Parts: sequence; C-alpha cells; structure tokens
Amino acid sequence: MSNLVAYFSASGVTRKEAEKLAEKLGADLYEIKPQVPYTKEDLDWRNKDSRSSVEMADLSFRPAIVDDDAHVEKYDTIYLGFPIWWHIAPTIVNTFLEKYDFSNKKIILFATSGSSGWGDTAKELKGSVDPSCIIEESTVNGR
Repeated sequence: MSNLVAYFSASGVTRKEAEKLAEKLGADLYEIKPQVPYTKEDLDWRNKDSRSSVEMADLSFRPAIVDDDAHVEKYDTIYLGFPIWWHIAPTIVNTFLEKYDFSNKKIILFATSGSSGWGDTAKELKGSVDPSCIIEESTVNGR
C-alpha cells in the first residue's frame, strides 16, 4: 500500500505533525502551498477583515494553490492534514480536494488546533471529493 501525507500549514505547526507522520509511515510528503503565502496579519482571527476571516466567512471561497502536482494517482491512502479554522478545515483544503481525482482512494484526516474541535470538518470536505472516497477523522493534535 502506498501512502501520501498531504498537508496545509499556515504557521508551521501542522507541517511538524505531517513530517512526523510521514516518517512513521514511510510515506511521501506533499505540501499544499497557497499561491499567496499567509502572513501573520492574514491569520489574525480576531480581525474580521483579515484574509483568513474573509475566506472562512464564505465557504465557497477557494484560495489558489501552487501546483507542484501531488500525483495522487500513485497512492492508495492519502493522509490529509491541516489546522482547524472556525471549527472546520481552511477552504484551501477544499481547493486541493477539488483539484485531483480521489476516486477509490482512502483519505484519512488529521488536524492541529489550539482550541477548536472537529466541528463540521468532515461534512464540509465531503462535498469536495468523489462520493466513493472514504473520509475518516483522526485525533486533533493540540498546539
């Protein structure tokens, strides 16, 4: 079975967890990179005009990603990691899921969070993948 650990990390916390998981599994690692990197100001959840607040206020928003080609067709299982924002995955994760064909793949979610739980994370992501794709939740890792 071939595994890919794909992750989005705005602050580096999820990156560390993804690297640990990839090493433990002997999996390949793929970073979901925004075309425009997030700044500290962009991530200020207390500012309703910050980039992350604006994106998360409209769940149809799809931030552009740098396409390094994840080659998901080569993998059976994709471990997908991200921080929890507003009790769900950042919409850039939907961008990633909508970019590739995940038919007959198993996607296992993992997340980092300072205080938020899973909320509607799986529900919000299921609309972005082929219905035959299995999505499972793993434990939320605290900061």
